[in-house]
Amino acid sequence: MKKDKNFNIILCGVGGQGIITLLQVLAEAALLEGYDVRASELHGLSQRGGSVVAHLRFGKKVFSPLIMPGETDLILSLEITEGLRAASLAGETTTFVINKKLIPFQDGPTEEELIRKFKKMKERFQLIDASGICLEKLGKEVLAGTYLLSVAVLNDLIPLKTESILKAMKNKIAPQYLHSNEQAFALGKPSSPLAKEKA
Repeated sequence: MKKDKNFNIILCGVGGQGIITLLQVLAEAALLEGYDVRASELHGLSQRGGSVVAHLRFGKKVFSPLIMPGETDLILSLEITEGLRAASLAGETTTFVINKKLIPFQDGPTEEELIRKFKKMKERFQLIDASGICLEKLGKEVLAGTYLLSVAVLNDLIPLKTESILKAMKNKIAPQYLHSNEQAFALGKPSSPLAKEKA
């Protein structure tokens, strides 16, 4: 990340998936590295499974917590539909890291339809079955957010050090949940560089 440029992340999903915890961990990690940090939660009925969106910006100096359309560096979504909704703030270089988790609603799109829409975009995206992996490996689907965070950090999609993230987790996650989150983070492995999907 250039010293004079801020890094902008949108975290999205639904209530109960741990979006706010991820926001707190990332903000703490950025603070530990000496960045100026601004964050904002833009959510509705999060306690009832409603849409949850959080903006996080960090850099040398950040004046506003809200990310303007076209200025998003990374969209990390714990649910496919919410990831597509957040695409309205994406730009030509935005990277998407999306959990292959669909919470269906009446007359809503199917998983296949959503994936086709993503593939028509110019932005880079990676679809990962984080919920399935965490359920299989750790028995807890709710750890999908931490797993996706590890994928993003270990693939240099977020300009923060792994040790900063791990320290931030210790500072922000309750002791009884820390070990399982550390296990989920350890599952992430660097993958091949993301390539732009072509229509």
